[in-house]
Amino acid sequence: MTRPALPRFALGDPLPAPTSSDELRLRLATRRSAPAQALTEPGPSAEEIGDILTLGARSPDHGKLFPWRLVVLGRQSRAELAEALTPLAALQPEPNKAKAVLGKLTAAPVTIMVVSAPVPSQKVPEWEQQLSAGAVCMNLEHAANALGYSASWITDWYSYDPQALDILDVGGGEQVAGFVHIGTLAEAPLERPRPDLADRVTWRP
Repeated sequence: MTRPALPRFALGDPLPAPTSSDELRLRLATRRSAPAQALTEPGPSAEEIGDILTLGARSPDHGKLFPWRLVVLGRQSRAELAEALTPLAALQPEPNKAKAVLGKLTAAPVTIMVVSAPVPSQKVPEWEQQLSAGAVCMNLEHAANALGYSASWITDWYSYDPQALDILDVGGGEQVAGFVHIGTLAEAPLERPRPDLADRVTWRP
């Protein structure tokens, strides 16, 4: 049976908003990270967040180590984090920009912080465990899109600053794999440049 061809988009084309009734192939073909500061209400309900977390946890994980943890951040907790991080923004190489990007942390209705938390293993290299945390971030995005929401997976300076990590309660040996911001866009995102697969894919018989 021949499958329908995936839709193609030119640079600047408006992308259809994901809806719960879209076919899976269309959702994946139109996946686009949302501008974090443009995400607004409505956001996912508590039940939907539970579904998103469940789907995010169904990520590749060599050794079944679950080398990551998830922190669901509501508006109040993110406002408090942004306030605590503001003094540290002044210490960054570009203070004004560092302060401005804190707006990404507070705009969306809900944010899920994914923390890479490798565990000691003689079988599974730490790098593979870190990749698993990245896969969780991507699955959280796909799950949010499947429910009709837009999402943005980002890090920013506070994911790497040692003092910021203390504020975020990220412990030794852990890293922030990303903040997955989830909400709704008022306007459809525009298509962005995509790689030419001829330059990126090698076929070997």
